[in-house]
Amino acid sequence: MEPEIIIIGSGIGGLCAGSILAKYGKKVLICESHTIAGGAAHSFVRQGFHFDSGPSFYCGLGHQNPSRNPLKEVLDLIEEDIEVIPYDPLGYYHFPEHTFPVYCNLKDYQKEIAKITPQGAKELEKFYARLLELYDCLKDICLLKLRADWQLIPNLILNYAPSLLKTLPQLKIINSSVGRVMDQYITDPWVRRLIDLECFLLSGLKAYGTIAPEIAFMLGQRNQRNVEYPVGGSGAIVETLVRGFKKFGGELRLGTHVEKILVKSGKVKGVKLRNGETIQAKIVISNATVWDTYQQLLNPEDLPPSYRKNAIETPAIESFMHLHLGIKADGLENLAGHHVVVHQTEKDLTEAGNTCMISIPSVWDKKLAPNGHHVIHGYTLEPYSNWQKDQGYKEKKKERSQSLYKALEKIIPDLRARITLELIGTPLTHARYLRRYQGTYGPAIAAEQGMFPSCHTPISGLYRVGDSTLPGIGVPAVAASGILCANKLL
Repeated sequence: MEPEIIIIGSGIGGLCAGSILAKYGKKVLICESHTIAGGAAHSFVRQGFHFDSGPSFYCGLGHQNPSRNPLKEVLDLIEEDIEVIPYDPLGYYHFPEHTFPVYCNLKDYQKEIAKITPQGAKELEKFYARLLELYDCLKDICLLKLRADWQLIPNLILNYAPSLLKTLPQLKIINSSVGRVMDQYITDPWVRRLIDLECFLLSGLKAYGTIAPEIAFMLGQRNQRNVEYPVGGSGAIVETLVRGFKKFGGELRLGTHVEKILVKSGKVKGVKLRNGETIQAKIVISNATVWDTYQQLLNPEDLPPSYRKNAIETPAIESFMHLHLGIKADGLENLAGHHVVVHQTEKDLTEAGNTCMISIPSVWDKKLAPNGHHVIHGYTLEPYSNWQKDQGYKEKKKERSQSLYKALEKIIPDLRARITLELIGTPLTHARYLRRYQGTYGPAIAAEQGMFPSCHTPISGLYRVGDSTLPGIGVPAVAASGILCANKLL
């Protein structure tokens, strides 16, 4: 097949863009460097344990309630479905001073907060009500009808005039940070820290760095009890997108590393692979990060110098330490699937090792682990700097993974005696397998201090999708980036 469009990378953004373009008759080739599709959302298997490499929390993929999750909209468009397992509570937050369940229904959640701080719970109720007003205005807008160019405005007016009128009173907070909204309603210091935590879990930034619509969308979806885990893990989502993509004639080549995007006279000509093969196409979409696209895939002379400089100076969120474990499950019948552990109150939530995210998906899907076992994925922020493959690498891996072990021991005290399989990943692992600049989680573009760029680039025929484009970080956001780019090209 001579492709019309080449997509570099099979992350969720690239797969969504490719699936939509293939659905509407475009000849699309996706080149994936890894031998497994999915980018940061891929799954892998070791000794019968099925591990998620990245995201583990999903909203709005099932049919029990209406959903505006962009990923669900793409799946519906390509006529594919995912089996999901709803659950509630979502999990538990473990602060040094309190442990409590996090429920889907915000009223139930506020009751748990009231046990800790009654006044804080009243403030939180007003805060949530304000954000749900914003969600109520945005939830009627279908991303599948939007595109990433100037025609967005007439498109919105034509299709969503009533929703836009509802949005007018919300204009002050649409571009505002969650922190500004928090300042209007929240004085309780512990609740402010809780809001910082929820923003950090969603965007990698605390409340003043996270845009209000992002947290409003999450709260709205959560409040509708749209939280569920995909049967088969995150890899099942990837497999479903790949199946839909191929069904409409798309081609996916795994283990196919793109070395360079070919550019001549300011126009895309195709790509060159590591093996020397050249594939021609007039349109190329990069699902790589902004840093990898502009520093590795393009030559410096391909871009205007000031544009390139500004783009590669985009601040990045740190990388991660990962802990993947297979453990014996006897006596753990009432285990919850999600946990967030904050070790020390006096330390910042974003300090390396202080906030640990833990997922135990075999609580819901027992086929992810051998009989009588559980599969665990824990991760925490870790700077990329000072990591290198030297004589002390193995020892440093063990030392830097201890915060994750300590977090897990709050939930499973005899954890270490149960371990049958241990895999420790460092920022070097993250960068290697995901082909991401310094293993980063994505751009640290703070609310009110900058905006995520659109899919457009200065090079004719070159577009970008993924977490370093609008609307940003997270599975729904990267799916939305693929939708906006595909609609532009269609």
